[in-house]
Amino acid sequence: MPKPIARSKTRKSVSKRFKITGTGKVMRQHASRRHLLSSKSAKRKRHMAKSAEVHHTDTARIKMNMPFA
Repeated sequence: MPKPIARSKTRKSVSKRFKITGTGKVMRQHASRRHLLSSKSAKRKRHMAKSAEVHHTDTARIKMNMPFA
């Protein structure tokens, strides 16, 4: 009986930090939105609330850690 091929598991820390869109883009959240918000302008906080696309050089590494997404 042949050995089954090892299944790659999802890195849960990666799946919580990134989302993959229907077209295959990897999206992330902006940093600096957790604390010390009173010193930041409303425009800056509003722009940080939106998700951003991950740079194309990092997408392969992220997708490798999320095999079922």
